[in-house]
Amino acid sequence: MNAKEYLSQAMWLDKSINNKLEQIERLKAIAEKVTVDFTQEKVSGGKSTTSPMEDATVKLIDLSYEINDDIDRLVDLKREILDVISQVEDVSYQLLLEMRYINNKGWDDVARCMGYDKRWIMRLHGRALKEIDEILKEATKSH
Repeated sequence: MNAKEYLSQAMWLDKSINNKLEQIERLKAIAEKVTVDFTQEKVSGGKSTTSPMEDATVKLIDLSYEINDDIDRLVDLKREILDVISQVEDVSYQLLLEMRYINNKGWDDVARCMGYDKRWIMRLHGRALKEIDEILKEATKSH
């Protein structure tokens, strides 16, 4: 795994969490729209059937647990990535990498915050990635 792939893990997990949060909102909307059919005959014994509202609620709960697990993983992953970023000597590289990969800022935002134009930020980013690659190589050698 190269530096960019390593650093991007948190961004992708964050996007996945946001996607699941959107799914929860859709499931809530579905659960609120579900109506009960009182015309169904009640049958004793046999297989118990669940209502669409119960199904939606169970899915909501399962998805909520998944999201909580993902958030725990994201916090741990960001902590680990910050640990690696902190090993970069140049503070401006650290700041750039944190803004991009930890805070999920776009390139224009990073450039504006750092007071550089976007082309210069992209150059700095390339240099910072090379340093991260070296740090990751050293870490794999020591293991």
